[in-house]
Formats: sequence, structure tokens, C-alpha cells
Amino acid sequence: MTDPDLLAPSIDPNTKALGIRRVSARNEATTRTVMMVRDHVVITDEKGLNTGPTPLEMALSSLLGCEGVIINRCAEAMNFAYTAVDMEADGEVDQRGSRGVQGVRPYFNWVRMRIRIHTDEPQDRLDRLVRNVESRCPVMNLFKSADVDLEIKWERVEQ
Repeated sequence: MTDPDLLAPSIDPNTKALGIRRVSARNEATTRTVMMVRDHVVITDEKGLNTGPTPLEMALSSLLGCEGVIINRCAEAMNFAYTAVDMEADGEVDQRGSRGVQGVRPYFNWVRMRIRIHTDEPQDRLDRLVRNVESRCPVMNLFKSADVDLEIKWERVEQ
């Protein structure tokens, strides 16, 4: 049964459209890792050396970045007018998990997101946008599949 609120695919659903994403990295026996993503240098580190965000902070950054892309794609498909989106994400991690304590998950227990969209669109259109974004966002769905407790609060900022 199809959900009438969900937008039609923007691609032929019967033809595979596989893509490969490639990242290379070097770690010189420290907590710092330098990655190349296409022509971009990305650095992760732990708070002690502090030469870049931690990998888990990058995971939250990826979540927000992906939301931004999917919001834009869904808005374009719906002719939904907005001028900006402000986003924040907090996540709780029990550091015992990544330090080897059995039975403690090494990733997020929960993530709380706040998404403030600048729009004058009516609430029913915003609700439809939200449903589509949350069903399509690859990174959000990775978090959901990992059983991370996600709380997403959408707010409208009238222009």
C-alpha cells in the first residue's frame, strides 16, 4: 500500500542507479586521521589533540548535511518555498562502549535534532515535506536502522 503523502520517485524505480562513494585516509598512529573526499581534505581527531571534530561529531554533521540535501530535493519536487534551514543535533554516547566494555553500545544512544525552516508555507505542506524528508534521508535512516533513539523537532520560522 502506497502512502499518498509520499512524493513519486524522481528516478525510474525499475532501473538500478548504483553509486560508489570513495574516501581514502591516513592515520599516523595517533587519534588524528586525515581523509581525502574527492578534492576535499577532512580531518577527524579526538578532543585531546583537537585538530578536528571527532568521528562521532562528523556522524552528526553528516546527518545535518544529508537533511539539508534531502530538504532541498523534496522542496523542489513539491514547489515548496523556503529561504533557509537552521539545524542542530546533539547525541549521547556512553564512552565505555568504544573503550571495550561489553554490552555497552559504542555509538549513539539517542540523537535530538532541531530543524528550523524559514517558510510561509501552510502547516499541511510542511507536514508533507517532513514526511518525505524523514523517509528519504539516507543518513537519518542509517541512524534509525542502528536503533538510535531519534527525536526530531521541526519548527517553522515565518519570513
